[in-house]
Amino acid sequence: MTISSVASAKPNTISLSLYRAVWRWHFFAGLLVIPFMLNLAITGGLYLFNDEIDNTVFAYRNVVEPNGTALAPSLLTETAKAALPGSKVLRYRAPAEPSQSVRVVVGTKAGKTYVFLNPYTGAVLGTVAEKEEFNWVVKKIHSLEYFGLPFNRIVEAVGGLALILVVTGFYLWWPRKQTGGVVSVRGTPQKRVFWRDLHAVTGAGAGALIFFLAISGLPWSGYWGDKANSVLANAGLGYPTQLWDEVPSSEVPTKDVLTNAGWTVENAPVPTSSPSNASPVGLDSIVASANAAGLTPGFEVSLPSGKTGVYTAAIFPDDIAKQRTIHYDQYSGKPLIDLKFGDYGAGAKAMEFGIGVHMGQYYGVVNQIVMLMTCLAIILTSVTAVVMWWKRRPSGRLGVPPMPTQKSVFAVLTLVILGFGVLFPLTGFAILAMLILDQLLTRIPSPLKRVFS
Repeated sequence: MTISSVASAKPNTISLSLYRAVWRWHFFAGLLVIPFMLNLAITGGLYLFNDEIDNTVFAYRNVVEPNGTALAPSLLTETAKAALPGSKVLRYRAPAEPSQSVRVVVGTKAGKTYVFLNPYTGAVLGTVAEKEEFNWVVKKIHSLEYFGLPFNRIVEAVGGLALILVVTGFYLWWPRKQTGGVVSVRGTPQKRVFWRDLHAVTGAGAGALIFFLAISGLPWSGYWGDKANSVLANAGLGYPTQLWDEVPSSEVPTKDVLTNAGWTVENAPVPTSSPSNASPVGLDSIVASANAAGLTPGFEVSLPSGKTGVYTAAIFPDDIAKQRTIHYDQYSGKPLIDLKFGDYGAGAKAMEFGIGVHMGQYYGVVNQIVMLMTCLAIILTSVTAVVMWWKRRPSGRLGVPPMPTQKSVFAVLTLVILGFGVLFPLTGFAILAMLILDQLLTRIPSPLKRVFS
């Protein structure tokens, strides 16, 4: 072999090693996340249509016939309380439309319960424990919070790994003089190439949207989301912390007093009422004040907890520009803090926009359909990945893609991926754990070495 031929072969060797290194990490990431991605796609697709589900499947408790003037909120909450003797009224949600029911959240020894009432007659339309309400369950399973904090942390790691999957997947899909598998699918379902091409074409076509769903979902994650919220707030890019400078505040975060608090304000402290011998102004007065202030219909009001508690009226509608939270002194009825979307910093506005699109709220039914199609693409890429792997793997072995001949290429790519893990620590820990396991299994002789090859 001549010197020139050796020189020309080196780039090809590096290119092949890089391809194998990317493929290996794509395989590892997929191995970790596919079951969780399927859960995210299925539950996310359902939650996109939470309002539609409420108004059809559960119309018996959410939809009413408009009939005259609505009853006073105080009367409706007393009716809800009477429906569950010994309960305590925690929150009142006004109807978003004349044809919508009122929802009252009450606390019982068994936990929170939703009571749905006809606002015109006061009739109780239904009750359901919070942890049994369909959309609540779907949302909590989506984040795996339904199964406890450790599982919620897993989803956060999955979000970061999904970003790696998309980027490495694009590299593997990138055209390299092949005649198929770029925009067309070769072969038949009996052949592995069919599933490979279907996986690649679907992933490439929906990759940008899958990337968007993964990164826009991370703000809701328990660890990274809270840290991002704090960083933005401290940098003046989140909720305006200066609004709290002149009011006494509690250590209770806003998310603890509302059924669904917006991402920007969920960790903002709830202010306190000034102690007084006077009686609280009452729910009717607060609802009237919230209406007069221009809160979008459908807002929720949380009632004071204790002598220093406040009334909190808040709305986080599909139109993010109409988000608003007002905390009222329970004795004077005066607003202590009135936080509008326009008061948010640039970072918070960007986050809220991403979250709104992620949840199919911002552009109406078009937004819902696009996000649903992305969820279906995630399901298809996950299923095709499993079928493709099953057809490729050697009998009795996991079929991990071969290690690159140029080990330095794999090492450099691994450092890049671990660097990504610095931005998303829980993802970084998952990557590091997989790397350590991989090295142990490939370097230490054991029966598992053959299985994991």
